[in-house]
Amino acid sequence: MQTFWAKGFEATSLDDLCNATGLGRSSLYAAFGDKQGLYLSALERYEAAAVARIASALSSSASPRAGIVAFMDRIIDDIVAGPGRRGCFIGNCAAELARQDRTVATHVRQSIERVQSTFRDALLQARRAGELDRNANVDALAAFLMSGVQGLRLVGKANPDRVLLRNIANVMLRCLDQ
Repeated sequence: MQTFWAKGFEATSLDDLCNATGLGRSSLYAAFGDKQGLYLSALERYEAAAVARIASALSSSASPRAGIVAFMDRIIDDIVAGPGRRGCFIGNCAAELARQDRTVATHVRQSIERVQSTFRDALLQARRAGELDRNANVDALAAFLMSGVQGLRLVGKANPDRVLLRNIANVMLRCLDQ
């Protein structure tokens, strides 16, 4: 996963994958079928970890809304510190392959839906706690947060300026006030 995330699908060679996994070519093919099979497995692993990380961040704060703020802060910290400048593996997959490859597009779409669902759950909790207007469209807000996080990570790749990223996040969070 780390190799694909750092280099992308096209730029990752079989030698890179063998070095990263410690497997020979025949073992790699036996375990994953082909390079795309390994790529899809890496995407699924990333998605599972991302959903768990987001859910943990959203549920470990004093309130659902505070969890969303804390999650945004963590993203910004990761971008500014360096590791977050790789962007989101799901977003990178969407940008590199989803238009060309239906299988990858389907996996990316499912990953996005799972992440959105995690945001949706937090927004529903925020609504129940009175932190979000009871008429708020949580589906639209969850999609917006997912899109906004992707945009924040994309901007952070090119300009990891904390003030800029914080300003973007603040505007995103203001949408929860409506």
